[in-house]
Amino acid sequence: MVEHRSVAARAAGSIPVIHPIMVCFCIKISGLVQGVFFRYSAKVEAEKLALVGYVKNLDDGLVESVVCGKAEKIDEFVKWCHKGPVLAQVEKVEIKEIPFRKFENFNIV
Repeated sequence: MVEHRSVAARAAGSIPVIHPIMVCFCIKISGLVQGVFFRYSAKVEAEKLALVGYVKNLDDGLVESVVCGKAEKIDEFVKWCHKGPVLAQVEKVEIKEIPFRKFENFNIV
């Protein structure tokens, strides 16, 4: 099992944060995550946490989300991603910090 470090801890790590408050992460979720309302539920969760970015299905069966916002709120989103909506069966969540990108809202792509 991979040790989970908080996004806040990762944001303080090796990649310089360009924006003083906001950070961005790319999250890839695998398992039974397509056809179970994962994207819609992720949008609802992200908006509840005041995060911006997007979520989309990938051709290989994964769901990808790019989220930007306060690190503490991204931590909450990542915890949600580990369980997802009721019908999802999440097997793995991969998280990678990316350079800050400006989004106006959170979209399903």
